[in-house]
Amino acid sequence: MSTSRVFVGRLAGRGVFDPVGDRIGKVRDVLVVYRATSSPRVVGLIVEIPGKRRVFVPISRVTSIGAGQVIVTGLINIRRFEQRGGETRLIAEMVGREVEIPTATKATIEDAAIERARSGEWLVSEVFVRLPKPAGPFSKGDARIVRWSEVRLPSSDGGTQSAELLIQTLVDLKPADLADALLELPQPRMLKVIEDLPDERVADALEEMTEQDQLALLAQIPQDRTADVLDRMEPDDAADLIAALPAATGEELLELMEPEEAEDVRRLLIYDGDTAGGLMSPSPIVLAAEASVAEGLAMIRRAEIPPAMASAVYVTHPPYETPTGEYLGMAHFQRMLRFPPHERLTALLDTEIEPVPASASAAEVSRRLASYDLVAMPVVDEQNRLVGVVTVDDVLDHLLPDDWRHADAEVAQ
Repeated sequence: MSTSRVFVGRLAGRGVFDPVGDRIGKVRDVLVVYRATSSPRVVGLIVEIPGKRRVFVPISRVTSIGAGQVIVTGLINIRRFEQRGGETRLIAEMVGREVEIPTATKATIEDAAIERARSGEWLVSEVFVRLPKPAGPFSKGDARIVRWSEVRLPSSDGGTQSAELLIQTLVDLKPADLADALLELPQPRMLKVIEDLPDERVADALEEMTEQDQLALLAQIPQDRTADVLDRMEPDDAADLIAALPAATGEELLELMEPEEAEDVRRLLIYDGDTAGGLMSPSPIVLAAEASVAEGLAMIRRAEIPPAMASAVYVTHPPYETPTGEYLGMAHFQRMLRFPPHERLTALLDTEIEPVPASASAAEVSRRLASYDLVAMPVVDEQNRLVGVVTVDDVLDHLLPDDWRHADAEVAQ
């Protein structure tokens, strides 16, 4: 086995391979146990395998470890990782802690090195620490490498813990994976990470959590921060979350939100959750009848538009904010590609697909989407005004069991 020293900040995200070179997954963290009289002992790696499942690989199965890659024996247990008492995750729980180093100076752990000892054990040998910065707007605390034997942990876990390195390991995650990674953390660590994450990323993660997890998390966050996060959520997801809160709490949050965002949410809250109105997004791409194909393509090209919502643009009479003027029809993205850029959208409207009323049931919306092979369906009110669009992912979220996000995927060994 390699005997080189490896810092976990460089190891995180590295590929894990079997002896013949086939990729198994990637490293997400290193698991250690503290010991009273010696350095923490590495017991294994937390590895993310296909299907976004995180599994435990004992250090005894690791044949080579380095900053570039990790080689393990071919057989690993694919049971989902569950942390046991006494175990500590280096990146999630140790890095960012405040410690004391010689001369009783306080410092913050920014990285940790693991190294194989002569006994064959892998140990935490050194830590890279940052001292408090001196006075001055542009100053930064000195950094140094310290042997673990010189590090003194505080007697309690009080105080803050930096989440900088952990956040760096989360930036590349998709929203669903980010949600899972946050929920796996001990609550104090999760709250610190959420405190340091941008509102947009917290909103992404919340949208992928179960209602129970959402409510438990929001109970730990100040209301003003919660309102900022709700502003960044899709209106339909924000409405579902506010509807699950006590009425007084929901109203307080709506008052704290940006007026325009709060108005979108209020309009959704008047509909039952299992209707087209309760499932829809109130922000479709709406254009005038005289708009060109080029304008339509420019609108759906915007990066913030989800794929399902970008499948079509919707043409109405003014006004062009929901609720719009009279709904005229939809222009499918693929059909727009077949027409010259200067062509008016009125020349290619699909008027045969009738919009669903806001009062239509989720089952009716599902039937319409399946019947017409669509990924999005326009929703209108009693005056035939466009009030939103239901996408296939909205319907799937509603039809699947509440715990579908936590259901273990079938993984073949």
